[in-house]
Parts: sequence; C-alpha cells; structure tokens
Amino acid sequence: MASNRSATEAPSVPDQRGDSGTFGYGGYDSKDEGPWQEWNPTEESIRPVRGRHRVAKKSGLARGGLARSSTVLGVGVIAAVGAGGMATAQTGKPPVSISMPDMPNVGAVFDSEDEPEGSSTPLSNAGLTADDTQQGAGDAGEALRARIMEQAESQQDAVDRAAAAAAEAAAAKKASDAAAKEREEAEAKAAAEKKKAEEEAERKAEAERLAKLAKQFALPTSSYTITSTFGQSGAYWSSGQHTGLDFAAPTGTLIKAVGSGTITQAGWDGSYGYKTVLTLNDGTEVWFAHQSSIGVSVGQKVATGDVIGRVGATGNVTGAHLHLEVHPGGSSSGIDPMAWLQGKGLTP
Repeated sequence: MASNRSATEAPSVPDQRGDSGTFGYGGYDSKDEGPWQEWNPTEESIRPVRGRHRVAKKSGLARGGLARSSTVLGVGVIAAVGAGGMATAQTGKPPVSISMPDMPNVGAVFDSEDEPEGSSTPLSNAGLTADDTQQGAGDAGEALRARIMEQAESQQDAVDRAAAAAAEAAAAKKASDAAAKEREEAEAKAAAEKKKAEEEAERKAEAERLAKLAKQFALPTSSYTITSTFGQSGAYWSSGQHTGLDFAAPTGTLIKAVGSGTITQAGWDGSYGYKTVLTLNDGTEVWFAHQSSIGVSVGQKVATGDVIGRVGATGNVTGAHLHLEVHPGGSSSGIDPMAWLQGKGLTP
C-alpha cells in the first residue's frame, strides 16, 4: 500500500486553457497527454482563498480529465490487484486496501474436501492422496482403479471369511448333531440292554420260583390228552359251559395229588361220578371227578405226588377222563385250571 505524504504547499497546475487559479489534481494536458502529477493535499493547502473560488469548466476537466482519469484509475486498480491484491487511490481520502482471494484452478474441483482453497493441484492428479503419489499412481483414473480393486478385494475377503465362518459353523453343527445322535443311540442301546438284562433277570427269577414250586406241585396224571378246556361252550354241560380241564386217559391211570394238603371229600357226587376234594395248605380246593376208584379218605393228609385214585368214566361222561376243577378259598365258582397249573410251574 502506498502512503500519503504531506505537502507544505499545494501546487497550482494550470489546466489546458492556462488557468492557474484552480486547485485539485494535476491538470491534464490534451496536447501531450502526459501523466497525472501526484498531489497530497493538507489542511493548509486546501484552505479556501476568499474571492478566488472558481468553477472548472466542464468542457476541459470533465471531458478530458475525469473521463480519462476513470479509465486510468480502473486500469491501475486491475494492475494493482493482479500484482499484489492491493490498490491505492491517490486522493485526499485515506487509502483503502482492496484484496481478492486466489481463484482455484479447475483441478481443485476434484480434490478432496480437505484440500485448501486455491490449490493448484493439476486436473490429472485430482483425487490423489499422498499415499497414492508415493505408490506411483500416475493419475486420478489409476488411483480410482486401484481403490476400486482394493475395495473389491476387501469385499471378496469379507465374503470369503463369512463363507468360511458359515462352513465352520455348519461343520461344528454337523459334528454336534452326529455326537448327539451317537449319544442318543448309545443311551438307547444301554437302556435296551438294561431292560433286556432286567427282563432276563425276571425270567430267571421266575424260572427259579417255578422250579421250586414244581417241587411242591405236580400234574394230576400222566399219558393224557387235553380234550376240553375251561369255559368251553357245549350241550354236554348242564351250565352250558365247561367248568374245568379234562385229561383224557385210559381207565385205571393213576391220579396224583397236585400239592400237599388234606382230603376234605371223597365219594359219589351225581354227574361228577366218584369225586375226591383235596384242600391245599393255602385253602385252595382241587376237585378230581369221574374216577373209577378212590384211594383216600376224608381227613387224610397227602403230599405232592401221592396217589389218591384212578381215571374212570363215572357220572356224566362220554369216555374215560379226569375232570379237574380249582376253587380258590373253597369258593363255589372255579378258575381256569390250566392257568393255575402254569402258575405253579407246571405245563399241562
């Protein structure tokens, strides 16, 4: 910025008409079109002179001085702005600074937001970072391509990692399912083996129990054939159903006590023919009917397997056989003798 220097005396420059009484900027000589002279007015130099006020003629100063001075001043301002961004008007007023920011070039449009205003980055390097420059990226297109490839590789890596994680999770789940299945199968197998062992133990215990019972009980006769079972329907029985179990055997075949007990009845009994009743130690009554002969008497104690009579065809019969009935607790209605004998370990 140019400084205003004070002057001790205001110069009086005659205008183009030779007038010497006018004060102001230096007059403009229309003949040689010389430059304006610098004048720095002061309080003393601009003090009015009484009786000497004169008005400049428009024809000279306005037409030649002000018009051309505006042009020169405009050119000076532009030159000053272009050179240093500052212009000074040599007038009586204090100097005013005029500044203009540097205009960014075209390449700055493509720069990042962090690039300062007025950057002179060339267009071919738009979007390049310091890392790109160090890596040798030649221009923005190459840098963009490199970034796209890097992003694509990163995304592909993410996809690969996700796929690997999914595959690993699937494999782990499959292994877990397989282990769970094997565990369930092992548990089921162990449970089945345990159940089988328990059933085998139960069968063994039952066999032992029946073996003991078999020593205590015996079948009523031998060399027989089962001809009628309990509950069988037919006109041969007055009740319409068979109430016992028939062992067909030749007449005279020995009849044995099925268990230990006491003889409570022995003799003729109508349609039963000759009948013997053995009351066991637990109170169960066993009836032996259609005998050809009776070998025991009432009140007699017998043991398992003792002979108590012989097979016959007395009473209401169609052939020689032993009719056997079982009455628990001495009840009038009997139960299936086949099931009872099997419960004692015997198989008729």
